[in-house]
Amino acid sequence: MTSPAQHPGSLHILRRCYGYLRPYRRLAVPAYLALLVINALNALIPQIIREAVDRGMDGGDVAFLGAMVLALLALTLVKGVLAFIQGRWIEQSSQGVAYDLRNAIHGQLAALSFSYHDQAETGQLLSRSIQDVERIRFLTGRATFRLLDGSVLLVGTTVMLTWMNPRLAILALLMVPLLGLTTFNFARQFRPLSLAIQQQLAVLTTRLDQNLRGARIVKAFAQEDAEIARFDAENVHWFDLSARSARLQAVNAPLLTLIANAGLVFVIWYGGLLVIRSELTLGELVAFTTYLGLLAQPVRLMGMITPVLAMAVASGERIFEILDAQSEVRELPDAVPLPPVRGHVCLEHVSFAYFGRHRVLDDVTFEARPGQVIALLGATGSGKSTIINLIPRFYDPTGGRITIDGHDIRQVTLNSLRDQIGIVLQETTLFAATVRENIAFGCLDAAEEAIVEAAQAAQCHEFILDMPDGYDSHVGERGVTLSGGQKQRIAIARALLKDPRILILDDALSSVDTETEQRIQVALERLMEGRTSFVIAQRLSTLRRADLILVLEQGRIVARGTHADLLSTSGLYAEIYYRQLRPQEAR
Repeated sequence: MTSPAQHPGSLHILRRCYGYLRPYRRLAVPAYLALLVINALNALIPQIIREAVDRGMDGGDVAFLGAMVLALLALTLVKGVLAFIQGRWIEQSSQGVAYDLRNAIHGQLAALSFSYHDQAETGQLLSRSIQDVERIRFLTGRATFRLLDGSVLLVGTTVMLTWMNPRLAILALLMVPLLGLTTFNFARQFRPLSLAIQQQLAVLTTRLDQNLRGARIVKAFAQEDAEIARFDAENVHWFDLSARSARLQAVNAPLLTLIANAGLVFVIWYGGLLVIRSELTLGELVAFTTYLGLLAQPVRLMGMITPVLAMAVASGERIFEILDAQSEVRELPDAVPLPPVRGHVCLEHVSFAYFGRHRVLDDVTFEARPGQVIALLGATGSGKSTIINLIPRFYDPTGGRITIDGHDIRQVTLNSLRDQIGIVLQETTLFAATVRENIAFGCLDAAEEAIVEAAQAAQCHEFILDMPDGYDSHVGERGVTLSGGQKQRIAIARALLKDPRILILDDALSSVDTETEQRIQVALERLMEGRTSFVIAQRLSTLRRADLILVLEQGRIVARGTHADLLSTSGLYAEIYYRQLRPQEAR
């Protein structure tokens, strides 16, 4: 989050928001030029009305009156056409701003390292990507247009009033400073309130997202009432903030109108006296009051646009907080593509601490030769998953270095590194798409034969064919229509389709039964040939065929060797074997 010392000013945020209009200036500039033409016509219309009253009505010139009426109709038609064109161009340009902002946010979220997403809340990100972007769209579109329209109308009307009757104009414009002060005070109070409302809405979105994702757990533990109560408490807080906002706006808009109308009352009174004294014609008074009616429009616009500006500044602050976030894993400007590798992986005195505080690895050094199977074993929190997250640079070590075929992975491009690594994470993630699309996620141009071959190797081809539409069957959000073992096997097929030189299996067999495990093990033994494989598993079968077993405890390697070696040399491994692994042989 942005600290108070780093709190950006409103003008700086607005400048950045308007910067996204530059690619669409060919649409925006003509629209604003049309605005000037329309306002020029607005300034001309009261003068036509004045002539129609003084010469047409008072002078009894019916032909002139008819000509003035036709002129008014023609000007109204021209204004309508210009308003349609400018409205269309303004909307297109603002939609372009929203399009670019959403792409920028999505690209930034995709580029940010795991450490950012470890702390970010999904509801907050969704709220900023959708609702806050929509507010910026409105700001750079109709809100700005209305603000400029009101400003030009205000200046133009003021000039015309002063030209017609300076004394009457001074009386009419006495209220403008009071209107400005009222608007400024409203904006000063409304911006922090608007930010609080948007933050609370993000909290609501997060709460709803968690309840939807965890619907089965909520029902399994009979926590429906408790979750409803929690959501209601957050909803009440949002309601209270929104009610305060509504009260503030309910006072502001009528107050501005009251001040503006007070000026109109004085003008009618004093202007009427001038007409009676023959110092002002009736037509001039009608024109003058028409200008005052036009002057009331920007006043009302200011009342409506001020809260929009305040909300847009708050939204911009939240959006740019994402766009300005720095990824802890950065690609160096001179990074080079990693050439095809053999799979020689070395960790040299590697240490790591989450968020720079929670140390989980301490001086880890080991070597994995091409084609070897490296098994990582240890209690929860010992550092196994951290090691395999460091190899594809999901995080960067806080000490030491990692090399692949002698290349420091911080010196190569991220895509070229990760393209040569196949990964099956402990938490299986499938997308709301077809089975085929999920398997081919890492190889979008993969042939059908290659997809089927990978599925067969991962022992999932048969159950896929049993699904209603085979490989075209949709798996639902997060693969909800599949069992844990089925999801795991599709994830394995997805990794195998890449044909990687380095394979990472993070407890990849944790969700399969014994029979399926045996079938997958046979396939994996064939597929691991010639590949460097890192496996986190609690299965004895995996550990027995590993070329090197690393036993971790509190972030350090406390023993290393083969299964047979460790049984005789490591008390910790022997304890794990007799208490956890050996009972598997009895199954």
